[in-house]
Amino acid sequence: QVQLVESGGGLVQAGGSLRLSCAASGRTLSSYDMGWFRQAPGKEREFVATITWNGGRTSYADSVKGRFTISRDNSHNAVYLQMNSLKPEDTAVYYCNAAQVVLRWDWGQGTQVTVSS
Repeated sequence: QVQLVESGGGLVQAGGSLRLSCAASGRTLSSYDMGWFRQAPGKEREFVATITWNGGRTSYADSVKGRFTISRDNSHNAVYLQMNSLKPEDTAVYYCNAAQVVLRWDWGQGTQVTVSS
């Protein structure tokens, strides 16, 4: 059973930064392309960023491009999301999971990011 644990969220003022971390137990993430996703109140969960299994290629939603950076450390079985120049519209619960839908595990609890204006 894979358990995903996201951490690093919090309350930050607009323009601030946060670094999110994703750890997994029960599975080695190094074989998987991984992604970050977010869900704002009253909205569907949406794609934020993905990274290939070896970190060689990344992709981003247009809304975060140039502000967020996804990275991974396979030696620590972890995936990260550096978020800079945060905006109130980035407020959401952030989740990590496998990038490909057919490979996804149960969603974790996520980590709350709140950006005040």
